[in-house]
Amino acid sequence: MDPSQKRKFGRSNIEVTAFAFGTAPIGNFLREIDEPTADAMVRHAWDAGVRFYDTAPMYGHGLSELRLGHSLRWKKRDDFVLASKVGRVLKAGRRSEIDFAPWNNAAPNTMAFDYSYDGTMRSFEDSLQRLALERIDMLFIHDIDRFTRGDEQPEVFRQAMDGCWRALERLRSEGVVKAIGVGVNEWEVCHEALKQRDFDCFLLAGRYTLLEQEALDGFLPLCEERGAAVLVGGGFNSGILATGAVPGAKYNYAPAPAAVMDKVAKIEAVCREHGVPLPAAALQFVVAHPAIPAFCAGTRTVEQLEQNLKWFSHPIPADFWADLKHRKLLREDAPVPA
Repeated sequence: MDPSQKRKFGRSNIEVTAFAFGTAPIGNFLREIDEPTADAMVRHAWDAGVRFYDTAPMYGHGLSELRLGHSLRWKKRDDFVLASKVGRVLKAGRRSEIDFAPWNNAAPNTMAFDYSYDGTMRSFEDSLQRLALERIDMLFIHDIDRFTRGDEQPEVFRQAMDGCWRALERLRSEGVVKAIGVGVNEWEVCHEALKQRDFDCFLLAGRYTLLEQEALDGFLPLCEERGAAVLVGGGFNSGILATGAVPGAKYNYAPAPAAVMDKVAKIEAVCREHGVPLPAAALQFVVAHPAIPAFCAGTRTVEQLEQNLKWFSHPIPADFWADLKHRKLLREDAPVPA
């Protein structure tokens, strides 16, 4: 799998690289990354042929947008694709009075959810200012899932399908952005959004992986039918598909339960038989689905980024995937790399 391979992004006229650079880590997620390291990663991704970058106001209270815009500022704008998100509005504030958790030493902005029409338009304009770039190609409505909003989710979803939708549909109809969608942690929310509105794309984190293929039950087939593209993040399920079933392995940002550890251990056994690194299988599996043109990965160091790029392009024999299906470790209907 070539990380720089260009692929059509669903029904839109956008072409993206199969590997996308995710910017949550350069927003100082959980721990701080210094300016030179953040810039070096963006530049290394560029030198590797990556031309698809995903950010959000949430990431570091605007810090990832500030850093990404700085690193891309002197690139030809038509040479890369840029995605950001709406649903939060930032306001400058006193650093000493801001609760940044889970971000570390983020940008001095307060952050509030806002899924109204006006809030969406303001969020978009503010993102353009932080990035200091002339346009954003695609916008996702961010975090309208139960994982983030809990019991408020049904009402938040309703608000977003009204306010955010009207604003994004106007931006798309006027040609200001090329594609609009939803970015969440639950495929069921994406599925419902696609049934209700004419979205072009989705960002789905952690819910279509070597461990989880329930999105094949309805959401991904509907995407194929409607020409909607899916950008998948969280392909390692927050850790265990990169580390393997080792003590302390993380699944969805918590210690992996016994059933998950057992399944990963069985997948690792097949990997050893075929000489395939587990992380390489995890990354390449995702982009084999016809509705998924790209995988989005965030890294903390240039070395991690380089390792991900190597895993993404590691040769994998076809009988490896056949063995996973034969041993009931992968759904029979799951598309696999040719």
